[in-house]
Amino acid sequence: MQKPTYNNADLEVRSLDTMCVNESALEHRWYHNLKYLTVGVFFGIVFIKAEVISWFRIQEMFRLQSFHMYGIIGSAILVAMASIFLIKKFRAKTIYGEEIVFHDKKFNKGQIYGGLIFGLGWALTGACPGPLFAQIGTGATAVAVTLLSAIAGTWIYGYFREKLPH
Repeated sequence: MQKPTYNNADLEVRSLDTMCVNESALEHRWYHNLKYLTVGVFFGIVFIKAEVISWFRIQEMFRLQSFHMYGIIGSAILVAMASIFLIKKFRAKTIYGEEIVFHDKKFNKGQIYGGLIFGLGWALTGACPGPLFAQIGTGATAVAVTLLSAIAGTWIYGYFREKLPH
């Protein structure tokens, strides 16, 4: 298979488009990741209690019948904005002393296509990728089809990534 060729601007964008830009260089034992499992379970419970994973709430949002989901998403955006502002202002570091770096991303038309596909999938299935596991955990096993579809979509994107516009 022949390697694709890129111009310098393409390489510059690709360097910021890579996965794990801020990945830690520290090595930890396997049980170090249990904290993420704990936070994930807690977060899943919060999602369930706040009805964030409710198919009915998501359908209400897309039909513009309720402010519930818009309020949750809006408050999450405000918390993220404030957090990023504070991290930048005080030059906060990770708990291991590593620098936190934010990279600017340039807008491109692929973001519009991706957002439309993501939103369409969200509206059709009543689930975005985050709460899929919580939905399955509540006994909505039919959501496993959505999870497998999300995994397949991610794999397809990874396979065709070099040929797609970025």
